[in-house]
Amino acid sequence: MKVAVSRLGFGGAPIGNLYRAISDEEAVGAVEAAWQSGVRYFDTAPHYGLGLSERRIGEALRDKPRDEFVLSTKVGRVLEPFDGSGFDDEGFVVPRSFRRVRDYSADGVRRSIESSLERLGTDRVEIVYIHDPDDFWDEAFGEAYPALESLRSQGVVGAIGVGMNQWEMPERFVRETDVDVVMLAGRYTLLEQPSLPSFLPACVERGVSVVACGVFNSGLLSKPVVAADAKYNYEDAPAGLIARARDIAAVCERHGVTLPEVAIQFALGHPAVVSVVIGSRNAGQMTANAASFAASIPPGLWEDLKSSGLLGAEVPTP
Repeated sequence: MKVAVSRLGFGGAPIGNLYRAISDEEAVGAVEAAWQSGVRYFDTAPHYGLGLSERRIGEALRDKPRDEFVLSTKVGRVLEPFDGSGFDDEGFVVPRSFRRVRDYSADGVRRSIESSLERLGTDRVEIVYIHDPDDFWDEAFGEAYPALESLRSQGVVGAIGVGMNQWEMPERFVRETDVDVVMLAGRYTLLEQPSLPSFLPACVERGVSVVACGVFNSGLLSKPVVAADAKYNYEDAPAGLIARARDIAAVCERHGVTLPEVAIQFALGHPAVVSVVIGSRNAGQMTANAASFAASIPPGLWEDLKSSGLLGAEVPTP
């Protein structure tokens, strides 16, 4: 089934204090700016700030009509109270008052969803993803998926799927289960499309929706001018990819648009992709992302990218 989400979605990792702390006011402002921009799909996870992202999204949306927006969260990391000192060591600037325990069991799935609902302050979520089961195929396929399938059949959750930074295992889920949706991070972007030959056709064939995130490849495509120290896959970008991104940016400039404007819209050219989810940490960043999403892209730009060898001739475009 196709999930009903807004074409632009809000990614909740930055308001979980990813890489640096922000205030509650900034976080709520980012969500409010998303709402004012027409966003009605909000994604989060227990992993994001040890539950902080879920709490902040729940607070920001508390006064919004519940039937007018879609929430997604994730299972696979159960949060347990922890009395460790210092801050989280997985990229989020939050006190270590909880620890993540990888748990893809049926009981873990149920406990995770129950805790997420409490943090979000809601009685339901429309989408639940199995989060990053890269090293846990047997548990995710044999336990987490059947548990979610059962909860879906009972009406406890809506759509179910998997969210990952790779396309190979999600393709197995698409072909071997009855998932509704895949959140694909970074593997179908303006810079690279490794999921195009096999994964995306499988989604079309099976009627599985794709939510694209990581469309800036961890920052490499996020600025009009590509910096020499830009990140790719959360690490320093290789020189060859920086050069390729700069070549794409030059084509964008010739057509009077910016690299982020084109990058944020690119994935929606594929018929399987129903939404692009972008993380924002404050109102200004969200407003800028929404403006990029709404920018008019000249059709000739896509033709120019293909004739320059920067996009394959077979790649669908908006």
